[in-house]
Amino acid sequence: TGPTADLRVTERRPELHSPRAPVSMPPMPATRLSLIIPVYNEARSLPLLFDRLDAVLKDRDAEVILVNDGSADGSFEVLREQCRKDPRYKAIDFRRNFGQTAAINAGIQHATGDVLVLMDSDLENDPADIPRLLAQLDTGYDVVSGWRKDRGQGQFLTRKLPSLLANKLISSIGGVHLHDYGCTLKAYKRDVIQDVVLYGQMHRFIPVYCSWQGGRVGELPVNYAPRQFGKSNYGLFRTYKVMLDLILIKFLDKYMTKPIHFFGGAGFLCFLISLLSGGLMLYYKFTGQKDFVQTPLPVITAMFLIVGVLMVLMGVLAELIVRTYFESQGKRTYNIREKLNIGSAGLK
Repeated sequence: TGPTADLRVTERRPELHSPRAPVSMPPMPATRLSLIIPVYNEARSLPLLFDRLDAVLKDRDAEVILVNDGSADGSFEVLREQCRKDPRYKAIDFRRNFGQTAAINAGIQHATGDVLVLMDSDLENDPADIPRLLAQLDTGYDVVSGWRKDRGQGQFLTRKLPSLLANKLISSIGGVHLHDYGCTLKAYKRDVIQDVVLYGQMHRFIPVYCSWQGGRVGELPVNYAPRQFGKSNYGLFRTYKVMLDLILIKFLDKYMTKPIHFFGGAGFLCFLISLLSGGLMLYYKFTGQKDFVQTPLPVITAMFLIVGVLMVLMGVLAELIVRTYFESQGKRTYNIREKLNIGSAGLK
């Protein structure tokens, strides 16, 4: 389950909304498609977005799930009217603002498609890129991430450079090398994203999670246009949050199923420091150079010994918690891509 969020689901019916003239684009796959779009104070952008989506999704087996994340500008009334006009559009209304990660998580939980596409509602992402993402999925990828190649032109110091550094850092730590983790426009096959549970501000790391599931991650340059209405909901203040999230995903990547290796390793490092400190303390004492009370070594020895014991015990407790997490929910510590000549008789 994802972040706790009270929400209302709206799904209306009758007549279809008239799409604008179709544009030239690659053919889309026949599988059912789910578009997941978080919405926050985008009442003026939504009508334009609907027109563009209609042009792309005409005669396609698709659903559009729009998650209203506590908007205060009447965005949900716009969504309600669109759901009334076109049954392909479905809306979820949060009781308050829970954040983009919670909105994306709710959309994933309510999606029914074989392929899930995430995108923003502020018109920075172009729906015309969706067929290209899906065509790239058909080449063998499980995830295709959009790359806003032209974003930040003329804003090198304020946007381009911070984005470049952040993406290189995330790629290095997460192990999935992408140019634009901040681009919401991404396409996923259901089997690699359905078990991903999002917390905090972790939506930008979904490709990393999918890679842990054994998914093949690709990247495709996509169109980018500056937002037409309102202002960005993000700023430089979020940098420290990204750094903390990176620490968390690195820990989960390496030690999710073996936390004793992390805590136990830290514990043995403390034991080593305590041993060296104690040895030096005794050396000073028996060579007559310094008495115990003349150095901080006795305190350092005792402190690191106690911390080492506590770290090892924390590792044991973490192992018990991890086993409870996996066994109580029937989760496995591995992920299978395909099985040959193996039935379900052996499964518990």
